[in-house]
Amino acid sequence: MKVNECVAVVTGGSSGLGEGTVRKVVESGGKVAIFDLAEEKGKEIVEQLGSDQVIFMKVDVTNEESVKMGLEQVKKVFGYVNVVVNCAGIAIAKKVINKDEPHDLSLFNKVIQVNLIGTFNVIRLASDMMSQNEQNEHGERGVIINTASVAAFEGQIGQAAYSASKGGVVGMTLPIARELARFGIRHMSIAPGLFETPMFATLPEKARAALGEMVPFPSRLGQPAEYAMLVQSIIENPMLNGEVIRLDGAVRFQPK
Repeated sequence: MKVNECVAVVTGGSSGLGEGTVRKVVESGGKVAIFDLAEEKGKEIVEQLGSDQVIFMKVDVTNEESVKMGLEQVKKVFGYVNVVVNCAGIAIAKKVINKDEPHDLSLFNKVIQVNLIGTFNVIRLASDMMSQNEQNEHGERGVIINTASVAAFEGQIGQAAYSASKGGVVGMTLPIARELARFGIRHMSIAPGLFETPMFATLPEKARAALGEMVPFPSRLGQPAEYAMLVQSIIENPMLNGEVIRLDGAVRFQPK
């Protein structure tokens, strides 16, 4: 699939990995719909990149009607949707037993709701819409790319909720790819390591540098543009399907 022929929905597209993806797709000639709750930042991106190629919609990925309405609006404006990149997510750091108190169950549930159920909600609704697209020369009707995390494989102490949510994204990558194959829809996931995102933006520079030094090579935090480069490669390579690709500079997390 050619990026300049894409109409992509990017969840969490107002910042971080999502914003990097939005900018990459537009730079390559594609069109993008940002699904996010951060309205002010999302509209700033639209102003910068041009409303002929980017639109913003305030969408809650955990809400069925919100996602349905967003997808219908994209179809109305751009004609179809053939790419989805799921970047919306939240992260917390909580131990199972913290100061003699158990992990807050509602907080665990919230992380699962946004990172896993929200991702699946968008997948199921978008894939249904994509199944009605015309096939391209490769027989493709769409590509869906999710954001997992290396924490799905080497979750650290305090990452029980986050690792569980991202492990769920990893676990559903292959079965969904197998199911959607008959529709010509590819389904992939990316597992980033340590990346420059709003989650790290509040850390002191010394702490950020120390995190970067954990990465074997290159010894720095990854850039959203590098995540977006992999998104483009997945879109363009028709043999990439049903797999989780680590994007981490060979980092392997220690217990804490």
